[in-house]
Amino acid sequence: MRLFLNNRIPINSIRSAFFNSNIRRYPSALQNHNPNFNFVFLRISSMATTSKPNEEGTAKRFWDKFSKESILTLYTPFVVSLASGNLKLDTFGHYVAQDVHFFKCFAQAYELAEDCADDDDAKVSILELRKRALEELKQHASFVQEWDLDLSNETAPNAATVKYTNFLLATASGKVEGVKGPGELATPFEKTKVAAYTLGAMAPCMRLYVFLGKELKSLADANGDKHPYEKWIDKYSSEAYQAAMLQTEDLLDKLSVSLTGEELDTMQKLYHQALKLEMEFFLAQPVDQQTVLPLSKQHIPTEHRLMIFSDFDLTCTVVDSSAILAEIAIVTAPKSDQIQPESQSQITRMPSVDLRNTWEVLSRQYSEEYEQCTENMLANEKVGSFDYEGLKKALEQLSGFERRANTRVIESEVLKGLNLEDIKRAGERLILHDGCMRFFQSVTKNENLNANVNVLSYCWCGDLIRSAFSSGGIHTVHVRANELEYEGSLSTGEIVKKVESPIDKLEAFTEILGKTDKMNLTIYIGDSVGDLLCLLEADIGIVIGSSSSLRRIGSHFGVSFIPLFPGLVKKQKEHVEGSSFSWKRLSGVLYTVSSWAEVHSFIIGS
Repeated sequence: MRLFLNNRIPINSIRSAFFNSNIRRYPSALQNHNPNFNFVFLRISSMATTSKPNEEGTAKRFWDKFSKESILTLYTPFVVSLASGNLKLDTFGHYVAQDVHFFKCFAQAYELAEDCADDDDAKVSILELRKRALEELKQHASFVQEWDLDLSNETAPNAATVKYTNFLLATASGKVEGVKGPGELATPFEKTKVAAYTLGAMAPCMRLYVFLGKELKSLADANGDKHPYEKWIDKYSSEAYQAAMLQTEDLLDKLSVSLTGEELDTMQKLYHQALKLEMEFFLAQPVDQQTVLPLSKQHIPTEHRLMIFSDFDLTCTVVDSSAILAEIAIVTAPKSDQIQPESQSQITRMPSVDLRNTWEVLSRQYSEEYEQCTENMLANEKVGSFDYEGLKKALEQLSGFERRANTRVIESEVLKGLNLEDIKRAGERLILHDGCMRFFQSVTKNENLNANVNVLSYCWCGDLIRSAFSSGGIHTVHVRANELEYEGSLSTGEIVKKVESPIDKLEAFTEILGKTDKMNLTIYIGDSVGDLLCLLEADIGIVIGSSSSLRRIGSHFGVSFIPLFPGLVKKQKEHVEGSSFSWKRLSGVLYTVSSWAEVHSFIIGS
């Protein structure tokens, strides 16, 4: 059970605050139990996605919005091999030759933007940036000397390079939807708009290189070894290059001040397109060596079965399913003075006010007991090395607690009278984390992967989960969760208990693996204490999110949490050409990610 608190987050967690404050803040329409289910779900959805106003500049706002592309670029075979230091020199030489075409294009685009800029200060800034681009070309010549690169056969730009350079020059020439042709730009404002669009198509590339440079620099510094591509890393992580990036972004911010909302939308599209083309550029680099990613490339479908397991609540979803079920129950419950129809005589429900109070009591009790249970698990001294059996024994305490909590929910009858159609509609509208649905769609629709996908969840209602995936056209995910019991289409308040605890999840995990007759490569993706045993039993355990209780309990029993990207770079660095990449279950090592984009890039590819 995950009663409002999420059985892996301390009492003051955002999840506890979400539920306990939500139901008191509903408007009068909800207080009067408006039967419009869509209203309720839209309310929950908006609260789940609301963010604070962003006071940053246009360039930074665009970067934050499209950060997924930077992650996808980081997880390309080229960048991981470059970061590891074992990228073949011929591949690096090809990259340098292609990058020369980029900087020539940048210099030309700056020249066109300078001609369009109306403000003298803007002209000066663009001229400085153009000079820097020309300096970059000279520095690339030093790269050739540094690594003794032979670029005699690397003169022609490849398709990905041409695609970006054509896009940038077309933008700088005013060939953008809604913009007049170059010879028709009569007013200073029209010209300035083209200059702004041009900067919008260049700024993301510079910030992407700073991002990559800093990521690789931090890894190189942590390892302490002299990196074979140190000069490249130092260049793009340098303060000088970052200053040029900030100068470009500042100029973009100033030029965009006078743009209309529609014109800012156009600039945003150009920014996003530029980032995607940069990612395609890195993907197009011919990496002629074995790489640790994508995992699917190492997978041999005829010999192995790719077994993917995932938790659901807060691993996949933005809002926990128990909060959704609670809100459905409250909004559809009768008022205290309402006479229930005779057709519902067999499913008599408590009034909404009583239901709300009962939910709050259950939530408070769960929170207090969960905190105590967690402290009991950490009562013994922290171990010096990975202790799986000790962890498993400690989690048995959590299992007993979860079962007792579920029993209280059943006895309270708070889930009584929920309509199955309401639940299914909630599942269809459930907000999943960005990239989650795309990942499962990619896996399930790729027949060549020979993948088996399973969801193991404490959710009280498997129908909610199945509806969520069905809404994305996914019908082959195997769901192992608890189920509500129904009379007709209305729930009786009983829960058919299938997965209540970490031990139950582990048993389900083991049972599913026992039914396969092929060698398996197992991946488990989760975010809570309840996922720990399965995460460790899988060949590859991926922790998504930042649950403090999961890390606290895991670390107490010797579990190591390693960010996925540095972990992959380390594996790539240690790899011996010709051998296979090995993944070891029960190693005590779990990989951490902050988004589904990382999961997708690692397993499927960018």
